[in-house]
Amino acid sequence: MIRVVSSLAILACGVVLSCSNIRSALAWGDEGHEVVALVAQSFLDADVRKRVNALLAADTDPLTAHDIASAATWADKYRDANVNNARERTRQWHFVDIEIAAPNFDEACFNHPAVPNGSPASDGPPADCVVDKIQEFAAELANPATDSEEQVAALKFLLHFVGDVHQPLHSSDDHDRGGNAKRVSAAGLSAGNLHHFWDTEFVDQLGPDPRTIASDLIGHITNEQQTQWQAGNADDWAKEAFALSKDDVYGQLPTPNARGSFRLPDDYVTTATNDVAIQLSKAGVRLAMILNQALRKP
Repeated sequence: MIRVVSSLAILACGVVLSCSNIRSALAWGDEGHEVVALVAQSFLDADVRKRVNALLAADTDPLTAHDIASAATWADKYRDANVNNARERTRQWHFVDIEIAAPNFDEACFNHPAVPNGSPASDGPPADCVVDKIQEFAAELANPATDSEEQVAALKFLLHFVGDVHQPLHSSDDHDRGGNAKRVSAAGLSAGNLHHFWDTEFVDQLGPDPRTIASDLIGHITNEQQTQWQAGNADDWAKEAFALSKDDVYGQLPTPNARGSFRLPDDYVTTATNDVAIQLSKAGVRLAMILNQALRKP
């Protein structure tokens, strides 16, 4: 179960993390996760919005502020602070690495291990994927018998993981650590790796801050899109993100240069930015659907 820790412990654990060399699992960066949460907030039932706000207001964990946008970044902060060995316990929950060359969804989900009987989802097996965790935490949030502390944790994990599963490089892999091993550059952008570009650089193209971006995205979501996007479940959304990754993230990469780096042309950046706008919008609508179903009054 999730436990509150002191700021001093968080700082100490953060120093340890800076020396580690684990696979990065930052989907969207803070800004993208905040956008997803803000989009979702606009589609919540009024009573559900009040319930979400009340759960977050009761949270005493110091890792983030307790508004919905800040809480959507909590799962990364919790992992990175390594509280109670959270980095090892939760790192793999952020993604489902379906291999581009030989896709096997069940294998990417570690063959769907069950949470031990009597244990909360937050104490589930470390070798599990984002799809399973979304389903487990949604079930906990909907269950009135769930311990209050665990219910808050389930909400915060959901706020984050629904965003994660929509980042194409958290639902695919090309034997490159989800794009972390591919060096890329583009006009007007600082060189980095492919994962970072899809996490952050293409999100930054959408606007100056999360609230502005979310407001713009909300204004362009039609009733027809909302209905269409609410179909399916986390399995379907992961496979959808995988297909997008195969077609656009990896499929549109240019030939690498002699050093093995990729110079992204303007049309790649344009396509990627449009893809990110759609994925953030879908994630927000689907997160709202999950929260409405879990917390709506009977």
